[in-house]
Amino acid sequence: MSLSANIPLAAAILNALLTIFVFRAGVQVSSRLAYLIWGVSIVVWNTGTFQMFRVQTHDDALDWARFLQMGVIFLPISLVHLCFQICNLNKRVLVLCMYGIGIALAATIPAGIFVADVRNAGYAWYSVGGPTFWGFVVLESTLGVSTLVFLWRAKRGASGMRLGQIRSLLWAMGILVAGGNNDILPIVGIYHYPFLNTPIFPLGSLCAIFYGILVAYSVLQYQLLEVHVGLSRFAAHAMRLAFLGLIGLVLMLVISLIAPKDSISPFAFWTSLAVLVASGFIASRYMPKLLGAGQESLERRLLGDHFEYQDKVRVFIEQCRWHTDLDPLLKDLHVLLVNTLGVKGYWLILLDETNRAFGIARAHPDDTRTQIPNLRIDAEIFKAFADGQNSYLPLDVANIRNNVAAHARARGELKQFSGKLAFPLMNERAPLGLLIIGGKSGEGVFTQTDVRLLSELATNLSLVINQISIKNQLLHTKELDLLGRMSQGMAHDLNNLTTPVWTLLQLLTEGAPPDVLRHDLAPVAIRNLQTMREYIKEALFFSENLRPDYQFGRLDVVVAELVEQARENNRKGKSIQYILRSCGDVLVEMDKVLIRRLLSNIIANAVDASAESGSVEVELIRLVKTDPERDWFRVRITDHGGGIAAEDIERIFQAYFSTKKTGDENRGFGLGLAICRKIATLHGGNLTASSEVGKGTFFNLDLPNRQKLLKAPTHTAPAPRTQ
Repeated sequence: MSLSANIPLAAAILNALLTIFVFRAGVQVSSRLAYLIWGVSIVVWNTGTFQMFRVQTHDDALDWARFLQMGVIFLPISLVHLCFQICNLNKRVLVLCMYGIGIALAATIPAGIFVADVRNAGYAWYSVGGPTFWGFVVLESTLGVSTLVFLWRAKRGASGMRLGQIRSLLWAMGILVAGGNNDILPIVGIYHYPFLNTPIFPLGSLCAIFYGILVAYSVLQYQLLEVHVGLSRFAAHAMRLAFLGLIGLVLMLVISLIAPKDSISPFAFWTSLAVLVASGFIASRYMPKLLGAGQESLERRLLGDHFEYQDKVRVFIEQCRWHTDLDPLLKDLHVLLVNTLGVKGYWLILLDETNRAFGIARAHPDDTRTQIPNLRIDAEIFKAFADGQNSYLPLDVANIRNNVAAHARARGELKQFSGKLAFPLMNERAPLGLLIIGGKSGEGVFTQTDVRLLSELATNLSLVINQISIKNQLLHTKELDLLGRMSQGMAHDLNNLTTPVWTLLQLLTEGAPPDVLRHDLAPVAIRNLQTMREYIKEALFFSENLRPDYQFGRLDVVVAELVEQARENNRKGKSIQYILRSCGDVLVEMDKVLIRRLLSNIIANAVDASAESGSVEVELIRLVKTDPERDWFRVRITDHGGGIAAEDIERIFQAYFSTKKTGDENRGFGLGLAICRKIATLHGGNLTASSEVGKGTFFNLDLPNRQKLLKAPTHTAPAPRTQ
């Protein structure tokens, strides 16, 4: 058997396994069917090609030639079908027509019209094309070029995960088209490469191997065909071994090309590959870091833990700077100290900014003390680190080499802790706290490497803890600012609204004529009381923990109804022209009442911002699919009014901030857009705005078509609703 026969055999096995994996992965039925036809086609083609290198008689070769051409016919058709599925294009009629043509061509094979005969090229048997074969060549070339152009255009408009899927499919398609055209050469009577006088190599089958690798990578990396893979430790280990085997296979195929003829037998080829995979498996079993499988006793005995634990500490030091909250940081620190460094105990002491007292933030074993009374900012322990000459202080008598009096007093302040080493947490020279380390588990001792790593750890912890402290102070200041603006806004609004009511009651007690009060002040007082009720209602709505009632509904219908209501209401007497653009039927899981409230609020704001005869544009757009589990849609509402200043555009979603300051009636409460963004967040979406002064403003509401999780506890009462 020729060594070249190993290539289609390897391609058939690889793609058969890949087809079974994808078909069993639970993808949607249409994609699964397209991939099944494609996978079976490529396996049939390569299995037949493998047999064409092995058979000896003319009749056997003719049977296998007809068999492999069955796969060849449906290769380009199923590939186009697969591309349509991945790119979410509904081309049902075109796909059915293509499969109809493929079935018609396949029906000519038994009659000898597609494969007229076979020829022996000396190293393999090859088909002799019949009349319908040349029609297929035209069809295959047309579909191949058209699909490449289609994928290239789809790639330009894609982003994120979708871009990765199309790019990988484009590479796989290009490789197969190039290799497939190479394999047609013997059918047209060309059995050796021009000027080289070497037999035609089954390049198409070799490309099928690369195709399998590309698709496997895309399934894992880009969730091609929306296959979601969660690898267990065993599966991940198997994937690494498979990757090692594929690399070995490709390299051995390359070597076989340049090796002298018949110098490598098929037995030697496959035996060498088996030895490579077996060596990788055995080595990874006893030297697990080779393939990242875990930890075993032999590796520990040979190398120890030094390399691993140092790497883990440095990784933590690099990653801890991204922490923005103290609790997750302390949890990760606990795992590092106890599990990686193997300390028996530690105490993390931090300064509380509110009472300027030091307390235990985290300890192992747990320590119930909340404050350390004898530890102050001017304590001797912090003076020992103030000059920057000492990165740590040994607390155990056995480790003390230079018993300086100041250091002895510092150790006395920490005698209540049974620690071995103390590391400072400092912001420049200002103390933030201490990290006190107890003994090592197993009666181990701290080496110079341990101390150096712990010193570096304490330095980086100081930076991160200081950043978190500054962030918390800023948040506290922001909350106070919000409270101040809220109080100022409420005081201003309620004072103006209650003035007519107060005047009415005062005049009523002084005996003013009822007719005067009824006609002049009573309507104003009643209207202001109604406004105050709305004010309180919005404030309660904003502060409540809402529980939306998610139901599937037509978002396009909701948008159209709101636009029609806006036309009929003729808000503030303006002659507004409404322009509605939709992308068709849009089914979304939403709380219809809340979404109506959100959109009607934004449309009302757009009308307020527009001129007397302005226009408001409302668009419903289908976004490019980047979420493999859900589709996303955007409602864009645009006005062409005066716009919003750049310094205000980021503040319009803050509670009690309003740009309407033209009078009490038009001022607004500053809660509308804050409520709108809250509703968008409850739906797992987002609400953003962009504006240019003098040209107008547009709001984008992005919503998924399905919700992932409930957004609130079930015991929370739903908010009052109004249409």
